[in-house]
Amino acid sequence: MAGPLLGCIADDFTGGTDLAGVLVKQGMRTVQTVGVPQYSAPENVDAIVVALKSRTSPPADAVRESLEALRWLQQAGCRQFYFKYCSTFDSTAEGNIGPVAEALLDALGVDFAVVCPAFPANKRTIYQGHLFVGSALLNESGMQHHPLTPMRDANLVRMLQLQVRHPVGLIDHGTVAQGAPAIRERIDALRIQGRRFAIVDAVTDKDLIEIGSACAGMPLVTGGSGLAMWLPGNFRRDGALRDSAGAERLSVPAGLRAVVSGSCSSTTLRQVEQMRQRHPSFCVDPAALARGDDVVGQALAWAEAHVAAEPVLIYASADPESVKATQCVLGTQRAGLLVEGVLAAISAGLVKTGVAQLIVAGGETSGAVVKALGVSGLYIGPEIDPGVPWTTSMGSTASGQPIALALKSGNFGTDDFFLKAWDRLS
Repeated sequence: MAGPLLGCIADDFTGGTDLAGVLVKQGMRTVQTVGVPQYSAPENVDAIVVALKSRTSPPADAVRESLEALRWLQQAGCRQFYFKYCSTFDSTAEGNIGPVAEALLDALGVDFAVVCPAFPANKRTIYQGHLFVGSALLNESGMQHHPLTPMRDANLVRMLQLQVRHPVGLIDHGTVAQGAPAIRERIDALRIQGRRFAIVDAVTDKDLIEIGSACAGMPLVTGGSGLAMWLPGNFRRDGALRDSAGAERLSVPAGLRAVVSGSCSSTTLRQVEQMRQRHPSFCVDPAALARGDDVVGQALAWAEAHVAAEPVLIYASADPESVKATQCVLGTQRAGLLVEGVLAAISAGLVKTGVAQLIVAGGETSGAVVKALGVSGLYIGPEIDPGVPWTTSMGSTASGQPIALALKSGNFGTDDFFLKAWDRLS
């Protein structure tokens, strides 16, 4: 059996499941690991996604972890590598997208990679180097209020330039519209100019198809899951990828159902509100955490009284003003870590009470929850909404039982996501 074709490094857990779900949908048998594995690569897979919790780590830590992931994927025999970050390019002037991408280029001994977080299916498009969320520029979309990576500039060329050492180029939509040959010609010209990266415009899936085709054979590609969707076709055309019917098939564990939400995005806030109107809900109050109240015990006692009858929601999601107020009292980092830790402990407690189908909203929250549950890897199953598949745990977990998990990026999913997700498991 030949080794995996595509080795991916994702900078958070929901981003990893987003990417893995896209690859499964395109017929690649895919697994996702939680951190850099301490075990050999699984057999009979076409793609492996190593999901890190590096998006908001200190840049040096993010680079170190990403290089460890690359080495493991190289040992697994992967032919091409993909660095996946959020479709809203979540980062700061210090990184971590630029420093990690540069380190990966250096480690692979190559001199160029495209940068394309566009995902038109989720209304993330790039035009003249500017990232749009729907019809709004990134910095006017609500992402300017992100508690950890506030995005206040929609110009990705300018944003990436702050993070890397070499000049950043642009492959504009006029070039992309001419197709893959024109894109490759522009790449060659940028390389001659000494540019190691180029932001690539994309406003439709057709644009991404052409960009993906132009990336055939490139050792490193970087972007969101939208671009990754069109890489499997390259392997299929050269005969390396066979059709994998049933790539998204899962063996689903039976059990109780719950939603845990830590994301404060406007999308998740709407999803929380719809869930609250239909099912029992418990709000985690950061001020109570700061006082030292036993919020975990209170939440689990409440859940035990409700979860046997119907799905329950436990959430710490709040509007931007409430988040800012909490951060002023506790400090940004302490507030985030407190909430993540409590939601992770609650999730572990829910599983012990019999929850076997768990939805988690928020990238940082998902990372903390997966770690608390002792999940070392995930099998990727059917898509709920673009970028969000159901998964099941690989191997043993802290509870000793398999778990079905839907790890949702804060910005993804329709308003009724929490309500309809269970239907995809039936």
